[in-house]
Amino acid sequence: MKKLITGLTAVMFIMAFWAATQADAAEYNGAKKCKACHIKQFKSWEQTKMAKSFEQLKPGVSADAKKKANLDPAKDYTTDANCLKCHTTGYGKPGGFKSIADTPDLANVQCESCHGPGSEYNKLMKENKEFKTADAKKAGLIIPSEDEKGCLSCHGGDSPFTEKVDAKYKFDFKDRLKKSHEHFPMKYTH
Repeated sequence: MKKLITGLTAVMFIMAFWAATQADAAEYNGAKKCKACHIKQFKSWEQTKMAKSFEQLKPGVSADAKKKANLDPAKDYTTDANCLKCHTTGYGKPGGFKSIADTPDLANVQCESCHGPGSEYNKLMKENKEFKTADAKKAGLIIPSEDEKGCLSCHGGDSPFTEKVDAKYKFDFKDRLKKSHEHFPMKYTH
């Protein structure tokens, strides 16, 4: 009986710990929240392919590129999990894109695709305009990197649009960083 109580106590502790960590997990806000303070970056991002990446999954869109990748250009890929992870924000992660009907504000590759779910660092930024970058990182801000956790998670070997289609394709981090949005100076020193 004592072993059973100890086992149940351990299970309850683990469940309580899991629930607490889930409650504190940062949530995705969507680019509209970022726009409030980063209007220049937002407007620059709006002009990129990332801001329209979900559209590329629709039937008939980018037909030539889909043919090169051995994909059916007439097929609707807007619910394909293999595509959504790189054409939406936070797909498969807590609080991320679920479907265009449920989470339309998280369609496309947005700020949080590269910078991480923003609810916690967004609070910090609103409360303290002169926050330190280190504090924002502690609150979940990600500074984009070229590794498999960053850009290469989508621009690496799994995409049908990388080396599989174009043998000359090589992901260039610095070039892509310039194309994601212009990097304007921040209003406050961080």
